[in-house]
Amino acid sequence: MKSKLLTSPVSTAIAIACIAFASSARADVEDKITKSFQVTPGGQLRVEVDRGSIEIKTSDRESVDIEVLRKARGSKVEAEKTLGHHAVTMTQDGDKIEVRAEYQGAKSFKWLRSSPQLNVSYQITIPQKFNVNLRTAGGSVKVDDLTGTVQVASSGGSLSFKGIEGPLSGHTSGGGITVARCTGNVNLKTSGGGLQLGEIQGDVDARTSGGSIRVDKLTGKSFLKSSGGGIHVSEIKGQIEAFTSGGGITASLIAQPTGDCTFKTSGGSITVALDAKGSVDVDARTSGGRVSCDLPVTIVIQGGQNKNELQGKINGGGPIIVAHTSGGNVRLQKK
Repeated sequence: MKSKLLTSPVSTAIAIACIAFASSARADVEDKITKSFQVTPGGQLRVEVDRGSIEIKTSDRESVDIEVLRKARGSKVEAEKTLGHHAVTMTQDGDKIEVRAEYQGAKSFKWLRSSPQLNVSYQITIPQKFNVNLRTAGGSVKVDDLTGTVQVASSGGSLSFKGIEGPLSGHTSGGGITVARCTGNVNLKTSGGGLQLGEIQGDVDARTSGGSIRVDKLTGKSFLKSSGGGIHVSEIKGQIEAFTSGGGITASLIAQPTGDCTFKTSGGSITVALDAKGSVDVDARTSGGRVSCDLPVTIVIQGGQNKNELQGKINGGGPIIVAHTSGGNVRLQKK
């Protein structure tokens, strides 16, 4: 005998209640905050927020247009309560605009450490000539096509800059940094990611504690340091110092370097490509490999050379090229 599934008004009501409860148990509640301020070019935008990504774009309008997108998770009641506790303020003092945000509700350990219940992003459009000071405790930052001073700090996200004209400072504790087509001095630091820099006209100070460094087309005085990755530099015109404790170094110098160049590593090989017509002094040495050179060198050390050391002059000498490693080979090659 086959059994039959019996239904009743009571069982149907229970099923509907269960479905409604499951639907209300977790929900995403989203909202958008927008505001616009009239300003003149050359003003300042300051953003200081407790979480969220920040994206800065520019336009030819004389205004600062702010859009804050928020998404809270949990039951509908909990999500709406979370949004209510997240205070966002925007103020204007002349041509100075400030945006601040902070969660003011109770913060449990689980709320802070688990997957976030509140996601926030800031999309801000400003005049092309403007100064920005941006700080977020938990998100990425992107700034494009801006003329002015740029200061950025994040405790947990990547940084991206493109087309900046003016001094640039970017620090993050948890992500990589990318810089392209910038004019002005650049200061960068990350504790947890790689650095990728290209087409910078100005002095560069770039440091990472946990990634590799790749740079291309630098014209000023550059200082590069990595504690945990290799360094690759190409088409360098200016003076450069590159240090790493955990990888190899490859470098390509364009024509005659304008200043001394130093490459040092404790854990890899070094390869430096030189223009055949360039005039430089050479100081190359290794404790764990050998030194080789594709170009004719006038030896300046008396008593001859050994396989792990080379000191001399190429084409009569000039700025010094220092290449020292404790754990690999050193090669000076012809471009």
